This record gives sequence, structure tokens and C-alpha cells, in this order.
Amino acid sequence: MTQGTHTGNTSAMMMVKDDDVRLMLLVRDKDDAGAFSELVDRYRARLIGIMNHLLNSVEEAEDLAQEVFLRVYRTRKTYHPQAKFATWMFTIANNLALNAMRRRRRKPSIPLPAQDSGPLGPRPAEQLVADSGAMPTKQLALKERADIVRKALEELNERQKLAVVLNKFEEMNYAEIADVMGLSPKAVKSLLSRARARLKEVLQDYINMPSGPMPTVKPQDG
Repeated sequence: MTQGTHTGNTSAMMMVKDDDVRLMLLVRDKDDAGAFSELVDRYRARLIGIMNHLLNSVEEAEDLAQEVFLRVYRTRKTYHPQAKFATWMFTIANNLALNAMRRRRRKPSIPLPAQDSGPLGPRPAEQLVADSGAMPTKQLALKERADIVRKALEELNERQKLAVVLNKFEEMNYAEIADVMGLSPKAVKSLLSRARARLKEVLQDYINMPSGPMPTVKPQDG
């Protein structure tokens, strides 16, 4: 079997499994603007949400999401579907997000208030606190705790924070996160375990949760 035949068979199989791959191949082979617009529509809110969770800035999140799509389009001719389209796209997003977070570390900026919500709903701080079982009648306490948890999330390193967001908000399993971050599933499992331990350590004086401040990560290795 020739290399071209093998590549064609792989593309055909991926198209059956993933409609996003079909659209991206139309973008690659025919410069199909409609197919590209559909991909943007499918993923724009999700990308903005992830970037917003990581950077606490809607404006920066929108800029980074736009940059992801620009890179997707610019590299369209070299696209080869070896995995789900989302995995390939989030790999690009991962690199941009890590660079942005590292710039933040060097030059911190003032984040938006913790109670503000992003395109995908409440920020991680609010959701992590809400998972602790706080009652709706304690909204003030909830907001105060959300601020504490937001600060705790900043104690995580860039990779830990990104892994947490991909797992909790994109519901990616270990193998999927591993593909995006260029790690092994075992390394991702360890990364998330350390992140939970760190959050528990930082929050132990503020939030009394039986299983720690972070919801249990789904034990999916593949």
C-alpha cells in the first residue's frame, strides 16, 4: 500500500467517525469558506470559554480564540486527520494558552471579578465552590469563597490549570488531554492528582469538603 493510499484511507475513516474532519478536509482541499465558518460556529464559544477560564479576561479570550482559527486556516494545507479535529484544534489552543499564561506570570494584570461569568457559564471558582454543596441562600458567602478559590487556582502551574480546565469543562479524559498537551495519559493523571492536592492544601482552611475542593476526575484512561 502506498503512502498516498494509506493517507486517503485514514482520512476516509476519520470522516466517518468525525464530521468535523469532513469539514476541515473541505477547507484543506477546496478552500471551502462555508465549511470553515461552520467549524468556527461549532467551536468559537468553547474556545472563548476555555481561554476565559484560564485568563479571567473575555477580551483576551476572544483574541486568542480568533488566533486559533487563524492558525487553523493558515495551516489547512498541511492538515492530516490522525485524530479528532477537536484534538488537533485544542493542541493549537494549548500552545497559545500556555504562552499567554506565561506572559501573565511575567506581567500580571488585574482579572475580572470572580463572580463574572464567561460564555460557557460560571468560572471555575464559582463552580468548584458550588460543587461543595453551598446553599442558594448563602450567595454572599458563595461569592466570597469563589474569590478564594479563584486565587487558589492561580497557585496551580500553567499545565495543571490547563489540564483541570480541559477535564472539567471540556470533559476530556486522560487520553484526550494527553494528545492535546503532548503527554502520556499516566502523566496527565499525575498532573490532575497534583492539582487536586494543591487545591486541597490551599483551601483547607476555607472550604470543608469531604472529598477535597475539586470534584473527582473521571477515571478514564482511554
